Amino acid sequence: MISSVEWLNFHHLRYFWTVARKGGVRKAADELHVSQPSISAQLRLLEDSLGEKLFKRSGRNLVLTEMGQLVLTYADEIFSAGRELMNAVKQRPGGRLLRLNVGMTDSISKLMGFEFLKPVIRFSEPVHVVCRMAAIEVLVNQLQAHRLDIVLADGPASSSLKAKTFNHRLGRSGVTFCAVPAIAKKLRRNFPQSLNGATALLPTENMGIRAVLETWFDTKGIHPRLLGEYEDSALMVFCATAGRGFTVVPTVVAREVLKHWGLRVIANVDECGTEFYAITAERRVKNPAALAITEHAYSELFA
Repeated sequence: MISSVEWLNFHHLRYFWTVARKGGVRKAADELHVSQPSISAQLRLLEDSLGEKLFKRSGRNLVLTEMGQLVLTYADEIFSAGRELMNAVKQRPGGRLLRLNVGMTDSISKLMGFEFLKPVIRFSEPVHVVCRMAAIEVLVNQLQAHRLDIVLADGPASSSLKAKTFNHRLGRSGVTFCAVPAIAKKLRRNFPQSLNGATALLPTENMGIRAVLETWFDTKGIHPRLLGEYEDSALMVFCATAGRGFTVVPTVVAREVLKHWGLRVIANVDECGTEFYAITAERRVKNPAALAITEHAYSELFA
């Protein structure tokens, strides 16, 4: 006996995707040139076929449910693949745009993230990059589902995640303490005790480097005066250019960052090191763009 197969109605899915992307039925109706009741009816049919609610009311607005968020993730990939198909047929006969789905743990600084992606930006052919940032548990699950080609993290995937993954150690970086020239000159003298009581702009507590810094401060008996905490390392460095205090950047990117932002080195501290890993679902890195990331790390970034 042949079992029945459930087919997804892509027409309904496009209506859902447009509503989610535009933030409401009215805006979606304007883009699709159909009536609002028609869109609402299509959304109900999609929800009925899935057996799940995709939107919920929040005041006058529609917001995605948890299942709606999941469906939107798949819809993004489906319609992105559709655009790739049309580009391949119309613009690149015989070829397909190389695609890289890369995950980065949200504890990696944006400065390091950009450095990791440099070889992809300079790749010999255009690469369609989809970069997702989340907790390592989420990214490893997506890796297992083959929705990511590679995960970049500031630590290996733990065996407790119960997923078959391979950890490729890319290298290690210490941190560089830096500030505007006047503050850097002052804090260089009697470092690291000079940091005691000095105003600091540091990564937030969920960033991997913060715990390493706090441990180092404790061992040295140093208590900086915390003035700002940032998840975005680029924003943190930008705020340091206002001369409000010292900050830190990974040493492997310090030279370029400091030159760009006009900051000066106070000191390099290897003790405050972070190790970086590429995590894959298979032993060998197969995607050419992902391979370029690991080779860049081995031969240049951490060499």
